[in-house]
Amino acid sequence: MEKAYTLGLYEKAIPGTLNWKEKLIAAKEARYDFVEISIDETDEKLSRLDMRKEERLELVGLMMEVGIPIRTMCLSGHRKYPIGSSDQAVCQRGMEIMEKAIQLADDLGIRIIQLAGYDVYYEESSVETKKRFLSNLKIAANMAEKAGVVLGFETMETEFMNTVEKAMKYVTLVNSSYLNVYPDIGNITNAATSYKIDVSEDLYIGKGHLVAMHLKETVPGKFREIPYGTGHVNFEEAVEAAWQLGVRKYVAEFWYTGNPDWKNDLVFAHEMLSKILDKQQ
Repeated sequence: MEKAYTLGLYEKAIPGTLNWKEKLIAAKEARYDFVEISIDETDEKLSRLDMRKEERLELVGLMMEVGIPIRTMCLSGHRKYPIGSSDQAVCQRGMEIMEKAIQLADDLGIRIIQLAGYDVYYEESSVETKKRFLSNLKIAANMAEKAGVVLGFETMETEFMNTVEKAMKYVTLVNSSYLNVYPDIGNITNAATSYKIDVSEDLYIGKGHLVAMHLKETVPGKFREIPYGTGHVNFEEAVEAAWQLGVRKYVAEFWYTGNPDWKNDLVFAHEMLSKILDKQQ
């Protein structure tokens, strides 16, 4: 029976020293269905937005050659260049990043861009930054509509947007079929623990607007680099709720932290998560 879902691999789970061909091969060997490309706030990753036409074509060729595509993008570069910033130059750079990210997605065949749910990150949030965030978000949604690329808010680790409910406020205000929610179950679990709310109920508030899900492990107060099985995320419950809400695209989000046995980590995560997903079929 063909699987009713796809399970992708977060690029940062693979050593950064590898080239694209090696990264795609590693993901394929561990039996993932696609790779999620990272466009974070580092100059190295942001420079990908300026890849030449030949490089884009070469990357598409590699996907075909290896037999595994890049189908989602984690766009966390807005942490450094938020679209709600009081600094006009920062804001402008944030919108430029947005436009270029949509263009890159269009060229590479990426369907979903996961947006960082921050109005600002390194500065103080205010009514003005929130207003600016919303008006620029409307422009971003128009860009996405034109390209036919879906944007999905990540539920973050900060108060501004750490639940689906908070993300849905902006989805409702923008009111575009191309702006939805791409929740991170690890971050939601941490928020649910501190707010004493139910994870599944929070997911349900996004009904009809959940485009994919990050399957990430966390512990209270910590949001990164927690090995699967050592945190407090109830993946079975989260996947069951997401599945009922129509989510069929999932990404294993974890990090390569120097373990020489990293290939086994890829396999372990795939086996653990696909076992949970298979139960839903």
